[in-house]
Amino acid sequence: MSTLPAIIAVDWGTSSFRLWLMSNDGTVLAEHRSHEGITEVAERGFETVLEKHLSALQVPGTLPVVICGMAGSRQGWVEAGYIDTPADVTTISVNATVVPGVARRVIIIPGLAVRSLTEPDVMRGEETQLLGAHLELPGGERYCMPGTHSKWVSMNGAMVTGFETFMTGELFATISAGTMLVHSTGGEGQVDAQDPAFLTGVRDGWTRPEKTTHHLFSIRAGHLLHDRGIEENRARLSGLLIGAEFAGAGIRGGEQIGLVASGALQRLYHAALSECGVTVRDIDADVAVRRGLVESWQRFSNRSGDLKRT
Repeated sequence: MSTLPAIIAVDWGTSSFRLWLMSNDGTVLAEHRSHEGITEVAERGFETVLEKHLSALQVPGTLPVVICGMAGSRQGWVEAGYIDTPADVTTISVNATVVPGVARRVIIIPGLAVRSLTEPDVMRGEETQLLGAHLELPGGERYCMPGTHSKWVSMNGAMVTGFETFMTGELFATISAGTMLVHSTGGEGQVDAQDPAFLTGVRDGWTRPEKTTHHLFSIRAGHLLHDRGIEENRARLSGLLIGAEFAGAGIRGGEQIGLVASGALQRLYHAALSECGVTVRDIDADVAVRRGLVESWQRFSNRSGDLKRT
């Protein structure tokens, strides 16, 4: 196993920054995380923030940087554009954007786009995570990537044939803290994946999605009429929204789905998918994005000849 630093891998999102110092074989040698997402660093400068973290780790100035996520958005460091689906997830990185005017070699991975006129969709960051997931557990045809904006991806081998985004996480945050349900849920908070209220909510949202807005109001009514507790209500709200997402994604009992997630989201979605009769293949999201970043750099540098210079 190699312990020589070879690459700096960065997942730079809207509200978070994750950096790993990696060897060529994917060994994590050091790590830095912060809440310095793109919304907070525009004034200070992306290069300034990046170099602050690299200086803290005493990273040599010769090491290249590969970035995925919102740093490549229109509001980010440099816009990296989108690759249209269908797209081979293993070749996306050859179209990476090189950041100009910086001392080190920095590339940003492009996102993916569905250019439908009626249901257009985009992803940025998840394409790199998806590459890692495909390499970790090949052969999957459908992947669920939960988050603030959950992605459901269909694949044929390495080919991304399409995907859909569901604003489940953002809706949960908005409804629980920004509507009248704040009085019944206590705002945002943890949800127990094994709470019967959560699992019942999943089933109701999945089997009767057309009644979701009524079920949401019933949370408030149940609090007033039956004194249902805040934790129970919050669990049911989460379950209803995830279940409605499942209905929109068209999941079927008995199918197999790759779940690319970690932490609390992994526990919630694994329990919810299992409740609906799905066979779940778990893929750790951090492992997936790191592998995807390393693989992306190697494929880009092989194409451009950078590996011969590093």
